Amino acid sequence: MKLWLVATLQVSLLMLSVSLHAQGQELKNWYNDPFFALSQGFADCPVPLGPLTTRAQMEDDAHYRVERGTTCWLAHKCTKPNSYLYDAPIADAIRAHFADAHRFDGASIWITVQRRFVYAEGCAPRSFDRHALQQQLEAIPDVEQVFMRIGTDIRGPLPYKTLAAPDAPVGDPASGSNDAPATQE
Repeated sequence: MKLWLVATLQVSLLMLSVSLHAQGQELKNWYNDPFFALSQGFADCPVPLGPLTTRAQMEDDAHYRVERGTTCWLAHKCTKPNSYLYDAPIADAIRAHFADAHRFDGASIWITVQRRFVYAEGCAPRSFDRHALQQQLEAIPDVEQVFMRIGTDIRGPLPYKTLAAPDAPVGDPASGSNDAPATQE
């Protein structure tokens, strides 16, 4: 009986410790950066991590965000005092421009907008015209830069961090490591 009680207490303490640790590692969109799906037509494509970070990562990033956000204005390249103020209107313009749901048949693409940078992440068949998507995103007013992180094979390393495995290695889209034909199991 005593052994059962000790084992139960140990398991309870372990569960409490894991729970407290997990609470400290909560992933959250602390800065409310725009993050949304343009399409979800590629079966089993992992959802990108997007702008989700832990509290520690957020605190680490705070100074950088303030500095980078105001640099644009100080350099007279922006009319708004912080480049992050452009993000919501950019996201709205992207949603409006890509409102046709059939445009991305067979692809799952999520968009993150941070500091006038647009990140397109997800999965698409090899035949998907990534360059055309990039050009259209770059043509959105106030977009400074576009990063394309679209994989073709969900079985290999993807070119972006995922919500399911945020600490897993990221494949390099330029290395060809993810150029296998698209597979949807």
